[in-house]
Amino acid sequence: MHIYTKLYDFAASAGALEGYVYHRKKLDMKAIPIWVNNLASAYQHLPSETRTEVQSLLDQTIGRAIRSLASALGEDSEAVRKLRTMVMGPLPESADDFQKKKWFEKPSP
Repeated sequence: MHIYTKLYDFAASAGALEGYVYHRKKLDMKAIPIWVNNLASAYQHLPSETRTEVQSLLDQTIGRAIRSLASALGEDSEAVRKLRTMVMGPLPESADDFQKKKWFEKPSP
């Protein structure tokens, strides 16, 4: 499988998790551990150069998911602890921290 395919699959799953847990209190607790375990495994299987290249973006996406999950499950939940192993930088301030400009947006004048 090409690295672009692997990266897309990983990123789509990470983004889907972020969207699913965003400010949600009632979670499918059968799916969450499987989802998180799959993400952690995929993260470890990405080449280190790829992880390094996308890490700051991943820190934001997974970080917002952590913020939502922590408020629903607690900071010490297994899912939150496992997701934190993928974050290398600071966590976003909240699940609502969407301040980063997109790569395709034109700079403000």
